[in-house]
Amino acid sequence: MKKNDWKDRLGIMYSTNPDFKYDTGEVEEEATLPKAEQPLRISLDKRNRGGKMVTLITGFRGTSEDLAALGKWLKVKCGVGGSAKEGEIIIQGDFRTKILEILRKEGYTKSRTIG
Repeated sequence: MKKNDWKDRLGIMYSTNPDFKYDTGEVEEEATLPKAEQPLRISLDKRNRGGKMVTLITGFRGTSEDLAALGKWLKVKCGVGGSAKEGEIIIQGDFRTKILEILRKEGYTKSRTIG
């Protein structure tokens, strides 16, 4: 949904240029790749987490809504907590093999475990 609020443009002067297009500075998200083309990488991460292990899924290409949906689905399948933001999914605990099996069954054929 495109947000077009006049309050966002309060500092803009009138332009007589017929080709003028207002730029909000927002970057449009890229479309989500099909499941078979997603190059997901699954790894174990312990850095900056107080010694606790998390499974890190990176390489997702698509919208933040689709990333959040995949993250929620994986958290439910593993029965643990986590988060999905900035192009990566964090699952609490070491679930590398289980997540790889789940993703392969779902059609993410380019998924692979690192480390």
